Amino acid sequence: MSSFFIKKKVISAAPNKGDLKRKSNADDGKGRSKKFSKRMDEEISSDSENESADPSRKQQENEDDEIEETPQEKKLRLAKLYLEQLREEEDKKAEQDSFEADLIAGRLQDDVLEQKGKLQRLIAKELIAPDPAEIRLLRGHKLPVTCLVITPDEKYIFSASKDCSIIKWEVESGKKAQKIAGGRKGTEARHVGHTAHVLCMAISSDGKYLASGDLNKLIMIWDPMTCKHLYKFKGHREAVSGLAFRRGTHTLYSASHDRSIKVWSVDENAYVETLFGHQDMITGLDCLSRERCVTAGGRDRTVRVWKIAEESQLVFHGHEGSIDCIQLINEEHMVTGGDDGSISIWTVNKKKPVSTVKQAHGSHGNTGLEQPYWVSSVAALHNSDIVASGSHNSAVQLWKCGQGFRGLEPLFSVPMTGFVNSLKFSNSGKFLVAGVGQEHRLGRWWRIKEARNGIYIIPLKRQWSAPVSG
Repeated sequence: MSSFFIKKKVISAAPNKGDLKRKSNADDGKGRSKKFSKRMDEEISSDSENESADPSRKQQENEDDEIEETPQEKKLRLAKLYLEQLREEEDKKAEQDSFEADLIAGRLQDDVLEQKGKLQRLIAKELIAPDPAEIRLLRGHKLPVTCLVITPDEKYIFSASKDCSIIKWEVESGKKAQKIAGGRKGTEARHVGHTAHVLCMAISSDGKYLASGDLNKLIMIWDPMTCKHLYKFKGHREAVSGLAFRRGTHTLYSASHDRSIKVWSVDENAYVETLFGHQDMITGLDCLSRERCVTAGGRDRTVRVWKIAEESQLVFHGHEGSIDCIQLINEEHMVTGGDDGSISIWTVNKKKPVSTVKQAHGSHGNTGLEQPYWVSSVAALHNSDIVASGSHNSAVQLWKCGQGFRGLEPLFSVPMTGFVNSLKFSNSGKFLVAGVGQEHRLGRWWRIKEARNGIYIIPLKRQWSAPVSG
């Protein structure tokens, strides 16, 4: 009560002279005088001013409220906070589990499609042509490079040549790591290595074995780490023209100009069996995970799929000339090139190519006597829509496969002088390697003097699209 009177005293002192002249009986419409209403407003205003002017008192009141929380209420509040934290953690975990499940499902789906031979990663649209200044030339061979392989970890490249030597290169530095020197003809008995043109090479998927084949009908097995000679396989009656390891195993397939294919077990240093069927010398061979291999039959103009376990073969026709090179894109599709200048895409379900590009590298010669540039090498980035081809028209051509491997569209070409005798993509698709020489790997029909014998490392850059959430 005392505070009320004090406030009233302050209020009564507040009115000025102008207020005293107003009518005291003025009504606000609700039976109360305006003077009384004004006084009540000022009283309320005065209360709020006193509260804001005394923060210590307000803090004391808040502390009193907090002190008033009972132990039971505190337990209940803490329990609610704990439950809320648990709920948030469960939501985050569920979201992470869902993401991981989607990731695993996507990988499993890719694995299934890969096994079925239907996986086609569409990355051609992301590729951009490399800057010529970024292409590296590694020189070390005296004669044309005929073949090459890239180690599974992509740290090294092995190249072989008509000079009978094999060179191991460091990808990052471009330096020679090791060299297996070639020997002269007639020194086979004492020389460890090749003494004739090396025509083909293969490396196992675990990087444990390197195989090389030559004109002397021999297959050499090496340790890729040390370049130490391990075994020598004999059995072919003509030059060894194709080699491939079955992925995930140490089973080696070899093809020869003697028209046969042989199967070897490298772990056991043993010959397994021989397959016959081609009517002319075999010019190329490839293999992936299945117990089968594919071959190009040169002048018999056939591509064959060899089912090893079933002891059967599928025969395909399509080229108008010699089929000189072959590469699997996935388990069901392959690409070939020939001296008719065409590149063809095949599926194991059809006897004819699903797509063919004629004069893929153009033609040369006088008017009316034009001849197509021979396709001397092909390569495919496994389970993707990108293939590459090489000739001697001063360019390596990259192609985009259409949806379902139907159709071939040129992406871009990379300038390169000489015969492109071998092409290989790295497993990651980060670079393409070309083995180049002044002559074709199988003969001396032409000689391009201005060409340099060596390997070119071509970086493949991608124009990344915006990341997709989820």
